Amino acid sequence: MTNEIALLCGMTLVTFLIRYPLLAMSDRITLSPRLLQALNYVPPAVLTAIVIPAVLVNGDSLWLDPSNPRIIGALAALGIGLWQKNLLLTILIGMGTFLLWQGIGGA
Repeated sequence: MTNEIALLCGMTLVTFLIRYPLLAMSDRITLSPRLLQALNYVPPAVLTAIVIPAVLVNGDSLWLDPSNPRIIGALAALGIGLWQKNLLLTILIGMGTFLLWQGIGGA
């Protein structure tokens, strides 16, 4: 138990020490408008890098057929998101479609 607590405290300290200096100096750092514009693309890029493998990969192989409930749910969420531009509705429809398709397919 004490090893886990020491490990947790160490990870907390390391995380704090690598992030705090930049946050403390943030009022003195001025980023160019071009860099700020480029940083707007970071969240979608990271989200895409997380979601695409979670939807398309099953074990060590691609799962690209209609029996994959993750693809069906993702496509439903994509369609609702582009159509309605409502985050909560997109999540609900995507998860609902995924669960329904999973129940139908028995996956």
